Amino acid sequence: MADTKHSLEVTKGGYMEEPIPMGSSTSNSIDGENATLLGPFPTEEEWATLPRVPGRIPWTAWTVAVVEFAERFSYYGTTAVFVNFIQKDLPKGSKTGAGFLIKPGSGALGLGQRASTGITTFNSFWSYFTPLFGAYLADQFFGRYLTIQYANVFSIVGHLIIIMAAIPPVIVHPNAAMGVFAVGLVIMGIGTGGFKSNISPLIAEQYKDQKAYVRVSKAGHKEIVDPASTTARIYIYFYLLINIGSLCGSLAMVYSEHYVGFWLSFTLPTIIYCLCPLILWKFKKYYTLAPPTGSVMAKAAKLIKLAFKGKWSWNLNTTKRNLRDENFWNNVKPSVIRARGDTVPAWMTFDDEWVDEVRRGFLACKVFLWYPLYWLAYNQMTGNLVSQANTMNLGKVPNDIVSKLNPIFIIIVIPIMDFGIYPLLRKLGINFSPIKKITMGFMLSSAAMISACVTQYFIYKMSKCGDDINRLSKTRKDCSAPITVWVQVFPYALIGMSEVMASITKLEYAYTKAPKNMRSTIQALALFTSAISSALGQALTALSDDPLLVWNYGSVAVLAFIGGVGFWFTFRKADKQEDALNNLKESKFIGRTQGDEERAGEVGVVQHDLSKSEKM
Repeated sequence: MADTKHSLEVTKGGYMEEPIPMGSSTSNSIDGENATLLGPFPTEEEWATLPRVPGRIPWTAWTVAVVEFAERFSYYGTTAVFVNFIQKDLPKGSKTGAGFLIKPGSGALGLGQRASTGITTFNSFWSYFTPLFGAYLADQFFGRYLTIQYANVFSIVGHLIIIMAAIPPVIVHPNAAMGVFAVGLVIMGIGTGGFKSNISPLIAEQYKDQKAYVRVSKAGHKEIVDPASTTARIYIYFYLLINIGSLCGSLAMVYSEHYVGFWLSFTLPTIIYCLCPLILWKFKKYYTLAPPTGSVMAKAAKLIKLAFKGKWSWNLNTTKRNLRDENFWNNVKPSVIRARGDTVPAWMTFDDEWVDEVRRGFLACKVFLWYPLYWLAYNQMTGNLVSQANTMNLGKVPNDIVSKLNPIFIIIVIPIMDFGIYPLLRKLGINFSPIKKITMGFMLSSAAMISACVTQYFIYKMSKCGDDINRLSKTRKDCSAPITVWVQVFPYALIGMSEVMASITKLEYAYTKAPKNMRSTIQALALFTSAISSALGQALTALSDDPLLVWNYGSVAVLAFIGGVGFWFTFRKADKQEDALNNLKESKFIGRTQGDEERAGEVGVVQHDLSKSEKM
């Protein structure tokens, strides 16, 4: 039987075997290029005509999802009360910050909306900048599992320090509380970075079938079990658990803030977070754990530099033509360099297949470059929209509880998409690819900001305090616009739908397009786009106050729309290559030098000693 050919651009077909029946064991999943597939690799005709279905999600992946639930419960439960904690004054006579839903509500530091937007934006930036270091440590030294466990220690310490900022003896001194709070934010962000860059690849790695195959369904129809579809399903439920955690944590902590105090809002998430290291420790022996392979970023950077060498020209058309050359990446493959009679550089210790994987990863990074424009809209939820709620008719609803419409909507929509919309699209023969999903996500986020802009316009128009409502509401009780706060269902629902399209797909794209020994790194680069967006958001901080909030939402809406249009026209050709990119022949390059092996051995000794001590 001929060797498996994994790229559709090469095979022009697949195995000449009968498809396996549905429900067959997955114990023979491929683990390397020479292993036997569960069934015949799809022919080109089958790729074009057969429906693609996801495989079964392994139970170990669900335990990792529960860990993510606990971490997000903790993170969002804590950050849900940041705006009121920073923006509003400590209620008169209070030592906890609890406002009991009486205007002007709960508060602590009294720094105003602009400061609260700036600090929450910094927290978002820091939490998505630190994953770069978490990915490096995982790939180079510790592996994903140990890096996550070390990150858990930092997160718990950061949470404890933030609790100290809210205890009665400290909260009554705003300057001291702010200092302690800032230290806690920085340390917690370090933990978040080490956690987030590695938990996403860890959950997808629990699914072992890396290549597509054809099987017969229970109804007697042939179908393709597609690893990319399985990865997409894993991440859609991963995201579901994220939002259930976010919702539960936020609801509980917001009411804790208003009826007990900020110290309880920061303490309960810390307790829940302690489940993360315990669950990971309990199920460690069942996990598929990729060992540290040594950072290959240096080799990837040299490869990219070599590929671009000589391609630049003062003539823009010449440069574009060089960069679009179909042999752009083939020319830097080791075999091609040898065939030309040139000397292969000493650092080029990888095979041709790894060059293809780097090309694919490079494409993913270009996709992520557009995401800062998307996150600009998303980040409005954590600051300005919470403040906007406070200027409308709340009734007995806390201003920072309305934002929970977002995770509620996501929790409702995800099962509908997985069991209804996506199967229907497959049945109709519509390939709703990642590029199409991301484009749709941009457009929905733009629509969300348009709705927020319209709402803000009418708040200014209908409030007795006009376009100075946030400042005057501190001394007047008649500033709230006669508009029900539930009109915010539109921005929160639209943002939620956009997340299902763009945010979940980003996780999927980062995993499926990354070289196997760069998954944490590519995931970290994807997360880093949120940090870039937060930095851009700092430039818009000046608009995050009266009377400029209409311009704030309107500007973000325009940027998100431009991002969506630009994204589609940039990657519409790559969209047609999706199957070929997902089925490249897998590289055998691991990425270690001799020094890396020695250091990995030392880490292995430490891990062995730790395991022995755990048993004792």
